[in-house]
Amino acid sequence: MVKIRLARAGRKKLPLYRIVAADSRARRDGSFLEILGQYNPRTQPATVTLKEPRVIHWLKTGAQPTDTVRSLLRKQGVLLRWNLVRKGKDAETINTEMEKWQMQQQVKSQRLEARHAQRRAAKKAKTAAPAAAAAEAPAAEAPAEA
Repeated sequence: MVKIRLARAGRKKLPLYRIVAADSRARRDGSFLEILGQYNPRTQPATVTLKEPRVIHWLKTGAQPTDTVRSLLRKQGVLLRWNLVRKGKDAETINTEMEKWQMQQQVKSQRLEARHAQRRAAKKAKTAAPAAAAAEAPAAEAPAEA
């Protein structure tokens, strides 16, 4: 059985993963049939580059993605495209669905970024409040000169 899975590359403590089509009996970093892309978890956010036509080709031939690769493919929209192709949709319908999905993803990422900005501001205000209170306390305790 062919699996679409990750094969580790990169140096010690600096991982970089290849997304490969490999025989399920082969070792993790052993022989593979084809390199389908790359996954770099060290960047913020993690970057994924894929050869979409080749991934869809391997899915058509029956290759099974591992759980991690399945989540990466879902985040990139490849599984949506694959499901539309499998249902027999025409190219125009697939393109409109993919554009709609990309717009939803942009809105979702903007909301997530706004939520992160709110949390950062709240955390900054929370850490600044004790420092401001500590700075005001000695001034209030000083005796007033008459």
